[in-house]
Amino acid sequence: MGRGGRGGSVGSVGSVGRGGEWESGSITKSQQPTANSQQQIANSQQQIANSQQPTANSQQPTANSQQPTANKMTIDLSPVWISLKTAATATAIAFLLGVVTARWMLGYRGIAKGAIDAILTAPLVLPPTVVGFLLLLLLGKNGPIGQLLRLFDITVIFTWYATVIAATVVAFPLMYKSALGAFKQIDTNLIAAARTLKASELRIFWRIIVPIAKPGIISGILLSFARALGEFGATLMLAGSIPGKTQTIPVAIYFAAESGAMDLALAWVSIILFISFGVIIAVNLWSEHNKKHKPRSSTPKTDRDLTSEKIGEKLGTNKNQNHSIFPSTTFQNPELIVDIQKKLPGFLLDVSFTTQDKPIGLLGASGTGKSLIMRCIAGLETPDSGRIVLNGRVLFDSEKGIDLPPRLRRVGFLFQNYALFPHLTVAQNIAFAIPKSLSRLAIKQLIEAQLIAVQLHRMGDRYPHQLSGGQQQRVALARALASQPEVVLLDEPFSALDTHLRDRLEKLLIGSLARYRGITLFVTHNLEEAYRVCHNLLVVEAGKILATGSKHDIFERPPNKRVAVVTGCKNFSRAVAVDTHAVKALDWGECTLKVLEPIPESLSHIGIRAHQLTFPDDRKQENTFECWLATTSETQHRITLYLKLDRPSTSPFDYHLQAEVFKEKWAILKDRPFPWYVQLHPLRVILLSD
Repeated sequence: MGRGGRGGSVGSVGSVGRGGEWESGSITKSQQPTANSQQQIANSQQQIANSQQPTANSQQPTANSQQPTANKMTIDLSPVWISLKTAATATAIAFLLGVVTARWMLGYRGIAKGAIDAILTAPLVLPPTVVGFLLLLLLGKNGPIGQLLRLFDITVIFTWYATVIAATVVAFPLMYKSALGAFKQIDTNLIAAARTLKASELRIFWRIIVPIAKPGIISGILLSFARALGEFGATLMLAGSIPGKTQTIPVAIYFAAESGAMDLALAWVSIILFISFGVIIAVNLWSEHNKKHKPRSSTPKTDRDLTSEKIGEKLGTNKNQNHSIFPSTTFQNPELIVDIQKKLPGFLLDVSFTTQDKPIGLLGASGTGKSLIMRCIAGLETPDSGRIVLNGRVLFDSEKGIDLPPRLRRVGFLFQNYALFPHLTVAQNIAFAIPKSLSRLAIKQLIEAQLIAVQLHRMGDRYPHQLSGGQQQRVALARALASQPEVVLLDEPFSALDTHLRDRLEKLLIGSLARYRGITLFVTHNLEEAYRVCHNLLVVEAGKILATGSKHDIFERPPNKRVAVVTGCKNFSRAVAVDTHAVKALDWGECTLKVLEPIPESLSHIGIRAHQLTFPDDRKQENTFECWLATTSETQHRITLYLKLDRPSTSPFDYHLQAEVFKEKWAILKDRPFPWYVQLHPLRVILLSD
C-alpha cells in the first residue's frame, strides 16, 4: 500500500504517500527530490488541478443540449460506507479498551497514576496531524511495530486498518474519560457490598459497575463515535485518501473543497450531519423509552402469584410461624479472634478481642473506629499488621502473608446506607447473594422466605428507589444473610426505621439471634438497643478498646470515666477517699458520700446515672442531701431535672446533678416546696479510675 496516494485521489498524503518513504520517520539525502523532480511534481499537480476544474466551454450550453454538463455529476458513496464502518469499529474497540482501562485506573493507587492518565488522554489535546505522525513513526515499515509486522508480511499503513487505528486512537480518550467519570460517581459501598456477597471482581464489573455507570458510558460511546466519524488529520497521515479503501467522508470533503467542487463538498457535509444527528436522536429516544418501560421483575411468578400460605406450604411452614432471617447453618464452637493494627492519618486503630456465639455490641462515638473494625474483618480494608481468625480459618495474617478476599471470608455485612443495587429489583438484590449452584425453584423459595421474614412479601418486583428507607434497610439485611455467612456484621441496622417497625424488627432479630449459632457484631449508638440485643459489649474510643465484657458489668461498673460517658452516665465529680467506705465529691459542693464497693487506690472520679437518683421525703436515708431545681428539660415520656445541692441555683447553668424521672413522678415533685431531698444510693455510686 506504499503508493496508496496515487491510486485515484489527488495527492492523498502529499510527500507521505509516495512509496512510503517517510515511514521510518527519517529521510536520507538519496530520498530527497531533486529540483527537476520537484518541478515535475508541481507540473503534474497543476495538470490534475486543471483537469478537475470545469472549463469555460463545459460551463456553456451547447447547441444540442440545454442542460449544463456539471449537472451530470455523480457521487461515489463509498466514503459513507467506509466512514460508518470505520467509526463503528473504532467505537467498539474504544469502548472495550476504555471501559477496562477506566476500571483499572479507578483502583490504581501507584505514584505513576498521573503520568499514565496524561499518556492515555494525550490524543485528546494533541493536533490530529501530530497523532498521525506519531502513529506513522510506530507503524511505518522502519518503525518498531511496523518492523514486527513485516516479519509476518503484514502492512498496515495506507489500508483500511490504518483508518480504524487512527480513529480508535483519537476516540479512545473520550471513552476512557467518560467511563472513568461515571465509575467515580458510583457509591463505593455498592462495590464493597458485592464483594461481601461472594461475587468475583469480573462479576462485580459487568453486573454492578457497568450497568450503574450506563448513562456515562453511553455518553462516552456517542462522543467516541462522533470523534471517530469526524477524524481527518491522523487518518490522512496514516491511511491516505484511496477511493473505495481509505477515503472517509471528512477526507472526501477536504479534497472536494480543495478542487473547487463546493456542491460536492456540501453534499458530503450534509450526509455527515445527517448521520451524526440521527445517531444522537436515536440514542435519546432509546433512553426515554427505557425510562418509561423499565423492566419489572425477573421472578414474576414468585413475587406476584404466590401467597404467604402457598410459600409456607412449599417451605414446610405456616403464616403464623416466626420466620428466621438468619441462616440455619450452625457452626461448632464459633469463634472470632481479632488482633489488628492500622495506621491512618491522625488515627491509629489497635484492637484485640475474641468473641463467640453471643452477639457483641460495639459502642463508641462517631469516628472511633467501629466501622473500620468491621471493614477489616470483612476484608474491605487491610490492616497494617495483626491477625484475624474465623472458626479456625485464618482470614488475615500479616506475618504469613495471608489476606483472603472478601468473597472467600463468608461474612455478611449490613451497611449504614443500605448499599442496595439501584438497577436490580428487591428479588434480584437478594438473589445476587444466593449461590448459583441452587436450582431456580430453590432460589425463588429462598428469596420469598427472606422477604416474608422481613415483612416485605410481594415487594420483590420493586426497585430500591420505590421503597421507604426502612424497607430498604430490611432488604439489605435479608440480602446480607442470604449468603449463609459465618459472621454477621450489622452497622446500625435499625437507624432508618420508625419506632413501631424498629420494635417489631428488633424482636425478630433478638429471636433469630437466640437460634443463630454464628457470630454477630452489632454497631449502634442507641444504648437501650445495645442492651436489649447484645449479651456482651465492646467500648471503643480513638481506635482503642476501653472495656469489654458482659453488658451488665459494662453498664453497672464501668472501669473509668470514659467508659461511663460512652454508656450514658451524665453525673460526674472529682473525688478523694475519706476512709475505706466514704468519698468526698469535690464538684458537688464537697459532699461526703458513703459507698459499698472497695475504693480503688487510683480513684479519680465518682459518678451516678441520672435515672438512679431518688427523691425521698426526708434526710433519714444515707447519702441524702438538700437540693434546688435549676431548670428542666422535657421529652415525650420523661423530665430531666437539673439540681443544685446545698443552696439555690443562680442560673439555669448553675447545677450539680441531672436526674431523669417519668412524668408521673414529676407531677408529684413539682408541687413540693424547696428544698427537695435527693438520695445518691451507696450501691449506685460508681467509683472510677483514671
